[in-house]
Amino acid sequence: MHHTRRVSPIRSPRSTHARTRAVLLIVLVALVASVFSTTIAYETVRNDGRVPDKLALSLLNSSFWFGWAALALPLSLLSARWRIDRRPRVAIPILVASALIAGAVHIGLQSAVQSALYVRSAFAKGADAEALDMFVTRLRMVLPMQLTQLVDWELLAGMGIIALAHAVFFRREAQNRAVSEANLETRLIEAQLKTLQQQLHPHFLFNTLHAVSALMHRDVEAANRVLVRLSDLLRMSLDSGSQKEWRLSRELEFLDKYLQIEKARFGDRLTMDFEVDADTFEAMVPALILQPLVENAIKHGVAPHSTHGHVEIRARKVDGVLELSVSDNGPGPVTADKVRYGGIGLTNIRSRLNHHFGELGRLYLDRRSDGFSAQVTLPFRI
Repeated sequence: MHHTRRVSPIRSPRSTHARTRAVLLIVLVALVASVFSTTIAYETVRNDGRVPDKLALSLLNSSFWFGWAALALPLSLLSARWRIDRRPRVAIPILVASALIAGAVHIGLQSAVQSALYVRSAFAKGADAEALDMFVTRLRMVLPMQLTQLVDWELLAGMGIIALAHAVFFRREAQNRAVSEANLETRLIEAQLKTLQQQLHPHFLFNTLHAVSALMHRDVEAANRVLVRLSDLLRMSLDSGSQKEWRLSRELEFLDKYLQIEKARFGDRLTMDFEVDADTFEAMVPALILQPLVENAIKHGVAPHSTHGHVEIRARKVDGVLELSVSDNGPGPVTADKVRYGGIGLTNIRSRLNHHFGELGRLYLDRRSDGFSAQVTLPFRI
């Protein structure tokens, strides 16, 4: 039995400044709404010929709006944790229950304020009962009446806050993508060019041609097969420059040709295996998303060692997610920093996944006692 360590993907820290602005905006909205509703209530009472109680009206309206302002923070945090667009079957019941709980808390606050104002009014009229007894008696009377509105206005207000929080999340993500669109496009082009350059690197071509030269003396047919694969590989590399996405079957075809050429170099030292679920071949993936991972597997798991090296490529569909992995039986990168952050190729993979899928596209690196693996997860799309 061996233990594995999975490294979490790098996450950007949240902006403290953005949080502060959001809190200030909520407080400002609550203040404006409190002043407006208090003014309307004051004018309504006065037009009815009664004498308005300014303090009572201010406390009632302020407790209403600032109560929801205070509850907006936990509801927003829950909305961020349980996004409806990501896991609706789990998120919707949780958020509805949260809105109901928030509504009950808000009703309790309103009932307490009303009961306190009742006690204040009673004492102003000369009541001689105990203040606490009067407060509790009034609260027991008011609270059940107020709770009848829980699935009406209160639930609507709570769900409105949750909907507004989701709208803010969507808008922020859209803005972030719009701001980084140009830079990411440039980085994607550079990543594709770098990948192409790596495949066309003179060292790679030299090793391949050297393997062909050696094969010519003992197996002309094998040498010819390597040349054909090299030609196909270079053609597919050139084609990938104009395609951001293609079918997984196309990606696997490219990897198979790449590995077959590498096998011509390493001979029996290199074996490979593809374990691909039948329902994943038509899935769309970013072009050449796995090639840097296979290249790293050979570079770190096969090339430096004289022992047998094995590379395994897997693909499966799990709950609407496409899981792709490249594993080898070598030790992998030697330092913890390289395991966590990777080189330029892995950084480009993370950038491309983030550009295409946001937080739904992830790259995990995992060093095990029997080898090293890299896993890519992304939404399953056909």
